Amino acid sequence: MVKLVLRLALCASAANAAFIAPPNAHPRSAALGRTGGIVASSKERLNPLQWTLQQLAKVTTVVPEETVSDVAKLKDEEEVELTVLGHPRKSISIPKKTTGTSYLPEETVERAEAGSKFEKIKLAKETTEIFTDLYDYAAKIRSGELDWKDVEDADINTRLKWVGLLHRAKKNPGTFMMRLRVINGLLTSEQMRFYADSVEPFGPDVGVIDVTTRQNIQLRGLSLDAGADVIDGLHALNQTCIQTGFDNIRNMVGNPLAGIDENEMVDTRPFCNMLNDLVTLDEATGERGNPVYCNLGRKFNICVSGNRDDYSHTNINDIGFVPCVHSETGEMGFNVVFGGYMSIKRVAASVSSDIWIPATLEASRALAVATLRIFRDEGDRKDRQKARLMWVIEKYGVDAWREKLLAEPALAGIRVEREQPEPTTPYERRELLGVHSQPQPGLYRVGVHIPAGRLSVAEARAIADLSDKYSAGEIRLTVEQNAMLPNVAEADLPRLLAEPAFTAPDSRLRVDPGHIVGHTVSCTGSQFCGLAMIETKQNAERIATKLDALINMPRPLRIHWTGCPNSCGQVQVADIGLMGGPAKKLDPESGKMKAVPGVSIFVGGTVGEHAYLSLDPFKTGVPLHDDDLLPELVAIAKERFGATDK
Repeated sequence: MVKLVLRLALCASAANAAFIAPPNAHPRSAALGRTGGIVASSKERLNPLQWTLQQLAKVTTVVPEETVSDVAKLKDEEEVELTVLGHPRKSISIPKKTTGTSYLPEETVERAEAGSKFEKIKLAKETTEIFTDLYDYAAKIRSGELDWKDVEDADINTRLKWVGLLHRAKKNPGTFMMRLRVINGLLTSEQMRFYADSVEPFGPDVGVIDVTTRQNIQLRGLSLDAGADVIDGLHALNQTCIQTGFDNIRNMVGNPLAGIDENEMVDTRPFCNMLNDLVTLDEATGERGNPVYCNLGRKFNICVSGNRDDYSHTNINDIGFVPCVHSETGEMGFNVVFGGYMSIKRVAASVSSDIWIPATLEASRALAVATLRIFRDEGDRKDRQKARLMWVIEKYGVDAWREKLLAEPALAGIRVEREQPEPTTPYERRELLGVHSQPQPGLYRVGVHIPAGRLSVAEARAIADLSDKYSAGEIRLTVEQNAMLPNVAEADLPRLLAEPAFTAPDSRLRVDPGHIVGHTVSCTGSQFCGLAMIETKQNAERIATKLDALINMPRPLRIHWTGCPNSCGQVQVADIGLMGGPAKKLDPESGKMKAVPGVSIFVGGTVGEHAYLSLDPFKTGVPLHDDDLLPELVAIAKERFGATDK
């Protein structure tokens, strides 16, 4: 009985209709997006049994009668074990019937056996086991039978990434960052409050919430046992964090304006929902955690663009779906690009394979399945720096890669044509921050700046409250690490803009933060990341504020910070990119040059149509001290971007 209710709680985690619609039903189209699933209202907090019964009452036409009956019986039995925040525990309860390795060809397994240490870890114990082992570890930690230090190192530092838990071994041993899946950047006020509730117990220094450059959320400071409870809470609120770390397919990025976009070519929400279920949903058990993609050679990024603005950054994804009208039929479809990525050794823009497909879920799914099959089975298993899709493409050559891809069984019967010509009319990428009218009469979208993508517990709750009050509980995230409140009534705009969350002197949130502060992006930095060579978020906020006081900008100046060459802060796409690295500065006391934190400066990256990656640094070894860095930034802003002195 307990397992049954836990399974039903997970029903809410399936994106839209994956669980509650008939098996062959077309996925729910995007009028509401993924937040249109069965989610408990933020205004009436029911206990899990009440909530489950309430949702079943809404969908009894597609849920078996025996399921409704069994859950109803539980109302009196009170057998469900609950998390600290009141959600059913063990939302992944059924051991996987297959393993990630079981899908690999023999030749791939042999290469993995001779491969990197991480390949050996994945073979020594299947990553699929962590989906249920996690709950055993958490229960024993809660009971005092086990300390996190007693858990096998390979589980703590590697396999737990398959449930979204990344151990902060170097910076905060025993604490974890949890990477979620915010599909298409859409979330609810209830989910935002849950994030705040989840990290609050760990204090303001480590218990924070980060918005990422993949329209995603990272929760920081969690313990292992708390992490297990957060997973269950996410599943009860129509969200998941499964398969988000290490060698997995990451968050599905889409158009933050989907459904409210006057220039929309494709509504990206159903595509992102479908792709999310493809990679994380186990069809055999009906739970999250898909063994088919549990043994990839490296991480993999997919995005779907919905307009000519390309807010999704298709040029830096392994698969980028670029909307394009068929030149002869007028049918909407996608030109598909492949292989874009950033890493410590190489940064590469995606390449065309001369492929156009119709903008249908069927065609997009088939294309993704075919690409992932080749990547999984043929990607490098020895050198992790070469274990990305671009290396597979280059091994074949673009023409042979196209032929190889189109011969995949998954694409049988799918219409694939040559790439279609891109639009040539002038187009200017639109702003996401600030107040902008929607195509829906009388409604507006309001972009909210989140400095360096970092939210405190109080700030997260403030955004949730504002969304309940003005945007029907809906919040959207952007790859620039900001938020958006959609569908705000024109009459409500003055009250919204006057809210203390935006106007109080001590508030960091702003609707009109200016051309410099509002367009600063930052990776995690050395506060939490063991790879970062500098602290980025605090420096990013400080430098942006000081630079804004020195110059006037005629347009947004996009400044990106990254702590190391992995470029999680994507410095190569920025107007000005700052990458942590070594520098030397004269020590006045000794009269000698001493090593200090510094940056390499990249200049001239672009986004949107015809995006360009700035691959070579403009200047290296610039000390991070304000007296050294600010003059460099002022000079670049004046010479390259039209800045003037204030």
